[in-house]
Amino acid sequence: MRALLFLILAIAVASCGGDQSKPSAPATPAAPAQSTAPAAAKPRIVFLGDSLTAGLGLAPDKSYPSLIGKRLKDRGLDYDVINAGVSGDTTAGGLRRLDWSLDGDVRLLVVALGGNDGLRGLSIEDMKKNLSAILDRAKARGIPVILAGMEAPPNFGDEYTKAFRAVYTDLAKKYSVTLIPFLLQGVAGDASLNQADGIHPNVRGAELVADIVWAELEPALRRPKDQHP
Repeated sequence: MRALLFLILAIAVASCGGDQSKPSAPATPAAPAQSTAPAAAKPRIVFLGDSLTAGLGLAPDKSYPSLIGKRLKDRGLDYDVINAGVSGDTTAGGLRRLDWSLDGDVRLLVVALGGNDGLRGLSIEDMKKNLSAILDRAKARGIPVILAGMEAPPNFGDEYTKAFRAVYTDLAKKYSVTLIPFLLQGVAGDASLNQADGIHPNVRGAELVADIVWAELEPALRRPKDQHP
């Protein structure tokens, strides 16, 4: 089932993924508008990812970052949620737009990149370097990070799959950041939780992804910076 899922996914990414040789200009969300009057800036939670984060195929308020934003509001936690997800993006693309994404008072960064690197069989060494650079910059600014792992398609071989998975565990240990081993745990491969493409979560699937992320995000927000892993 997983092999079939990733074969379908690889075909879809090849047909809809953008040209990653050039920096991607995020279409969502729009850059903050300039204001002539100073306003009290809210602390931000930034979700840096690809189409899974952007919520491809879903209404904007049904993406998992938006669902988490609603939970924050319901619990009286006053944060701006920034969805910096761009469809087709790789770790290189995420790194290129990191500085823009980290604009403002960022209190937490969720990094959910790598799926497109794996689908295209890109260099695992380069992927690790890109993610390391993202984590280095976040660390330099004292921003806690939640790193969400992905799985590589099995068609590139067992060695590639294992090395791909190890990138996330190795980096989580090196940088002492919170790790979600697999962003789509329990969702990938389940037709009832995905859209017709068999790739992107449907409304119910996005809710389950939000549950997975929330389980790590909510306690992270309540934890003082010096007590983060």
